[in-house]
Amino acid sequence: MTDSAPHRPAPPDSAARDSAMDQALDWLIRLQCATPEDTRAFEAWLEANPANAQAYVEAEALWHGDTVRQAAGQIAQVQRPSRLTRLRPHWKPLATAAVLLVGVFTLGNLPVRLQADHLTVVGERQRLQLEDGSKVLLNTNSAFSSDINAGQRMARLYQGEAYFEVPAGAGQPLELRAGPLRASVRDSDFAVRYLDGEAQVRVQRGAIDLQGRSDQRIRLSSGDSIRVGPNGFGERERVDAPKDLAWVQGRLVFENCPLSQVLAELRRYYPGFIINTNDTLDHVAVTGNYRLDQPLEALRSLAHITSARLQEFPAVVILN
Repeated sequence: MTDSAPHRPAPPDSAARDSAMDQALDWLIRLQCATPEDTRAFEAWLEANPANAQAYVEAEALWHGDTVRQAAGQIAQVQRPSRLTRLRPHWKPLATAAVLLVGVFTLGNLPVRLQADHLTVVGERQRLQLEDGSKVLLNTNSAFSSDINAGQRMARLYQGEAYFEVPAGAGQPLELRAGPLRASVRDSDFAVRYLDGEAQVRVQRGAIDLQGRSDQRIRLSSGDSIRVGPNGFGERERVDAPKDLAWVQGRLVFENCPLSQVLAELRRYYPGFIINTNDTLDHVAVTGNYRLDQPLEALRSLAHITSARLQEFPAVVILN
């Protein structure tokens, strides 16, 4: 009788693993300035093969590791292209990634960075006081500037969301620009959200005068809300302040809201990717009150109440 060798599982296909890693590194670079189409394509790539998610986790760890940062630091100091050949051999495979690491974080979203006086990153809020006494609360991932002097009171929201408290008493109105929106304000508290080419105004106190790009004009009073897009104004709506303006108090409030919409809002506050691989969850109605500075805790709660499985990776959370 002869002994048989113990069965060992076959090692993973190295070619397939290398291919997944190459694709993951490509995605890391591409996602630094992602379009909505890029995000959808990335989600589809993650869902296509479990190995892709694992490769992305490993690539993300590599991207933020000390070796790439050291390579980036050395490359940033290189004055002549010929000196690139002097990099240590084990850094050469990371050279391209390091160059892009330097370039992405200095040049990413450059037009907005050149114009804005104030920027918030994903998940950050920032409180400002303008020269005329007006107060501004910038929400997550927003860009804002102001120019207030004896001749004008001008403010611009280039992207994101802001809550304004404009006091009475100034000799001229505050003029606000946000994409297609033009607003003239003298004494009001209101919020403006400008995303994907559309602005939305919600008035909590006072009144403001609006103008669209087609020279339409409208006055909003306390409790009014309206959207302004490239084609002009939408329908006047009523503000549900405890829900619509909850972010001002640091909360996110949802009432019988489809999970797809809840996840879309949470993505604005989570510094990574939130992927839902189960389409049946999209239409599940959700009611909840969450802290906007703890989006991961909100996701864990949502997974619990919807009986979904939550997988947490660095910079990626998957619901299935």
